[in-house]
Amino acid sequence: MLGWTIPDWKRAYGTGAKPAELLHELRASLSADDPAWISIVSASGLDARLTKLAQKLDAVGGDMDRLPLYGVPFAAKDNIDAEGLETTAACPTFAYSPDKDATIVRRLADAGAIIIGKTNLDQFATGLVGVRSPYGVPTNTFNAEFVSGGSSSGSASVVARGLVPFALGTDTAGSGRVPAGLNNIVGIKPTRGAFSNTGVVPACRTLDCVSVFAMTVGDAVAVYDVAAVIDLEDGLSRAAPEASRDWRMPAAPRIAIPAQPEFFGDDFAAQAFQVAIGQLEAQGATCVPIDFTLFDEVAALLYDGAWVAERYAAIREFATNHEADIHPVVRDIIFKAREFSAADAFDGVYELADLKRRADALLAGFDAMLVPTAPTHYRIADVQADPVRLNSHMGKYTNFVNLLDWSAVSVPASLREDGLPFGITFIGDAWQERGLAAFAEHWHNSTGLARGATGLALNLQDATLSVRDAAPANTIRVAVVGAHLRGMPLNHELVSRGASFVASTTTASNYQLFALANTTPPKPGLMRSDSGASIQLELWDMPLAEFGSFVAGVAAPLGIGTVSLADGTDVKGFICESAGLDHAVDITRFGGWANYLADRSRTTVPSHS
Repeated sequence: MLGWTIPDWKRAYGTGAKPAELLHELRASLSADDPAWISIVSASGLDARLTKLAQKLDAVGGDMDRLPLYGVPFAAKDNIDAEGLETTAACPTFAYSPDKDATIVRRLADAGAIIIGKTNLDQFATGLVGVRSPYGVPTNTFNAEFVSGGSSSGSASVVARGLVPFALGTDTAGSGRVPAGLNNIVGIKPTRGAFSNTGVVPACRTLDCVSVFAMTVGDAVAVYDVAAVIDLEDGLSRAAPEASRDWRMPAAPRIAIPAQPEFFGDDFAAQAFQVAIGQLEAQGATCVPIDFTLFDEVAALLYDGAWVAERYAAIREFATNHEADIHPVVRDIIFKAREFSAADAFDGVYELADLKRRADALLAGFDAMLVPTAPTHYRIADVQADPVRLNSHMGKYTNFVNLLDWSAVSVPASLREDGLPFGITFIGDAWQERGLAAFAEHWHNSTGLARGATGLALNLQDATLSVRDAAPANTIRVAVVGAHLRGMPLNHELVSRGASFVASTTTASNYQLFALANTTPPKPGLMRSDSGASIQLELWDMPLAEFGSFVAGVAAPLGIGTVSLADGTDVKGFICESAGLDHAVDITRFGGWANYLADRSRTTVPSHS
């Protein structure tokens, strides 16, 4: 079940598996000590929801296809109500027990989905870092020293680790996008009002959007299609225009990009964004630099203007009586509202209207905007030492979107050279999220990245050519086993040279694989051995003209030699000198580098801070 997508769950039920068996097994595998969770459904609570699921199946004559999310588990950020689970908004004193599901949770349940738990967040959804919670700090799923992003930190963590196929977050300033970008998953930030906010603790009610995290774009869209329905109990809920479902980005779109992107000194992020732009242009897009100053002006209204008063309005009664119970950083932000008057609020409304007119006119000249989802990754210790300034950096490319009533889809782009994920976001006008998602899905599939932090391929049947097919003229076939695999941090060295993926296969059965010491990014070493095994690898066809520069960049103890494949053929590929094995760990038993990394991510579950 670990790493299953929605289609994987549906296939399991289609071949005879029962929701009660799989979901109780899943529930038993979850740890209350995992800081990504604030609460996990009880056994009796799960049984109650399974009983309702069985009743729904009976009502449709036993046809599982009429329940598009039949038996699919999900998580919800703990500012979203779910009957039987407390809503805390990451503030224990604020906690209450809702007597019914939030409208969006009910919509998903009506489609057959089963909530399995509530996830951690920056308190009152105020933050983009994921460290402002008394329930602990959900760490980044690729490196526990780094933030997971917030405020929907727990939702991103449980999806990236494959514990559930999707989770609900909320997004006011980027909370449904930043954690997606930092954890190699997808985040759909819908148009304001596309999802109901009834039963959701507000942050800024006029800007809040429930968001969807998933490992694949297809899963996120499946959830969107169930949830995007007008709710007459929510005065800010809206129905999508009929034409919006048919809007699509062209195959060769014209895309706006920041002329001088800001990465706050993060060279890895800057390089990753330039590689992404190059890859999009290679696929036919035209990327046009634009002055980003306008969007910085919009973003400034969110925290430097009267909109911060809306955060105070959301919890005014509680804040007045329980000031000491609010996280100090959150308290300082929310209580800043006392500096603004009603006249200031109207001045902000007028200023935003003028800025939106200009922004809409600019966007009209393009099919979409492309930005980094987050400009950098920060270590948890650094954020805790400098909580406000570093948090504000994280919203560089997200803060303006909800104010402008635009839509956005964050999608993985690559793993950086330091092994951390890098995500990009496609931004469009209101109600364009579905069309953006269709384009993002094509992009995501082309990256070859794994599902979140699971090490599993997006499409397990993705080999495009036979291993025995001859390499095209003027190319050389190269075998890679580690950091150059699809979705790994050095894969760009192949893609940027015009190399083409051929297939996934294995070596002959006489190889050993080692995790080398002191390598950045982490790398394995492959060696021929009398008592080895078959090791997973990928084959790539590289233009001969590029092969020399590629080999020149291979640093000792690695080199390019001859690798024997399981079918008896020989290709050029990475091998390791025996002198490089000091302090290396034999990982042959895992059968491949991706399996080894996936095992590490499963067994290294962070504890409460």
